Parts: sequence; structure tokens; C-alpha cells
Amino acid sequence: MIHMATSKPLAVVLLSGGMDSCVTTAIAAQDHRLALLHSSYGQRTQAREARAFEEIAGHYGVSLRLHIDQRYLSAIGGSALTDLSVAVPDADLAAAQHGVVPVTYVPFRNAHFLAAAASWAEVVGANRIFIGAVEQDSSGYPDCRPAYYNIFNQLIAAGTRPESSIEICAPLIGCSKAEIVRRGVELGAPLELTWSCYQASELACGRCDSCVLRLRAFAQAGVTDPLPYTS
Repeated sequence: MIHMATSKPLAVVLLSGGMDSCVTTAIAAQDHRLALLHSSYGQRTQAREARAFEEIAGHYGVSLRLHIDQRYLSAIGGSALTDLSVAVPDADLAAAQHGVVPVTYVPFRNAHFLAAAASWAEVVGANRIFIGAVEQDSSGYPDCRPAYYNIFNQLIAAGTRPESSIEICAPLIGCSKAEIVRRGVELGAPLELTWSCYQASELACGRCDSCVLRLRAFAQAGVTDPLPYTS
């Protein structure tokens, strides 16, 4: 277990329980005390992701944790991650490279996460919000682009107390997935505690976008992926 030095400034970290958010947590922990935020939004692997969140939080010795219920995103629908009537497709990474937004995209999801994080940051006195958004080597989600976070920072500045000075940090936004794996190993991030699969909670499917991106990243990084897969 890693304990944070109390002299460090406080940062809110959006921790889904996946690889990117785990490495982002490791980066934030270098210079900040951590307040970890997890959202349950009706995703298929909600319980498994919550378990990963708790285990990663335990690894870093973080007691300031917040679970928020955003299952209204499931009621809104429009995504294979939250609508059980829409199948999670096998990975099609070529489509993402051509600007096709996959059916696993949850419409405007990150705005809901960031809004909750900004509210909590004001309450607990954090001036940084860390999010593990990745543009490169991603599924092509529109809310994972640098411009999105630049604009959201302007919104936070306009809508919070002037003394709050809250800023969103996306340290992995320009990284490849292989670079993220290497960075995680370098920082001792507990990648074995993470969960990436979109549709399974026991053995990762190995076929969805998230699994395929993860498997490719570990292979390119020359690191063994510690997760169990069905295929």
C-alpha cells in the first residue's frame, strides 16, 4: 500500500478502474494527494469496474473516495455499453481511424463525469481534475480530444468560484496505448488490478475494442498482460 504525503496539493482523479485511469492515478500521485471519483452509469461491467476502483484506491492508500450514481445515462441510452438490447461488437479499429464513432460511445459521457468532478473539487478544495482520456490509439470517441478539455476548462473557470482555480489535466491524451503501458510499469501502477473489457466481468472477452486495444498495447510494449481472457 502506498500512502500520500499530506503536504501535497489535493487532486480529484476520475478512476473508472481501467488501464488508462489507473496510470493517470499513478501520475497524479507523484505530486498530489488523491480524491478518487468513480461513476456507475449503468455500464455492463459496472460491478467489475467498481471492484477495480476499490482495489486501486486501496493500493494507493486513498480514503477520500466518492461513488456517484449516474445511471440516468443508461436511461438515456444510445450506447452498447448501457443498452443491453444493443450488442457490443467485435473490434473494428480501422473504422475508428476513418472517423467512424462506434456504438460503444456513450453520448457526451465525459461531460457528466467532469461536471461531477468539478463540483466535488470545489467542495474538497482540489485545484486539479485528472482524467485518463486518450486520443491516439483510441476507439475514436469525440469526447477524448484535446479541444474538448480546453473548452471544458473554460466552462469550469466561468462557472466556479474565482478562487477555486480548477483545471482539468489529461496527461495521457497524446500517448499511444503502448506508451501508457510502459509508463504504468515505470510508475509501478497496479495494472493487474485494472479491468478494460466492455462486456464481461470474469474473463475478458478479448474481442471488443477495449480488449483488442489493450492486448495490442501490451504486446507492443513487450509486457505480459496480467488479465485473464477467454480468447
